Amino acid sequence: MAADKQHAHKLIEHLAPDQVPAAIGMLERLLDPVARAIANAPIDDEPESEDERKAVAKSKAWFKQRGGQGVPHEEVLAEFGLSPDDLKSK
Repeated sequence: MAADKQHAHKLIEHLAPDQVPAAIGMLERLLDPVARAIANAPIDDEPESEDERKAVAKSKAWFKQRGGQGVPHEEVLAEFGLSPDDLKSK
């Protein structure tokens, strides 16, 4: 294990500066338990039900009627009496 870590450190030292962010992202994902669980989760192979097919068709029609656009973030916030400024850290 120690030899493997040393090898990993040597490889990191040989990365070009523009490759470092990608390597950091990969290492962070490896250490993130949620990302690891998602990556190791089995593929959803259950057949799609008729209700699911209808729901997907309904959502596609909804987007098509609106030119492929969803609901603007500001509009969703307004439904809750909020504005984008309310989400800023203070």
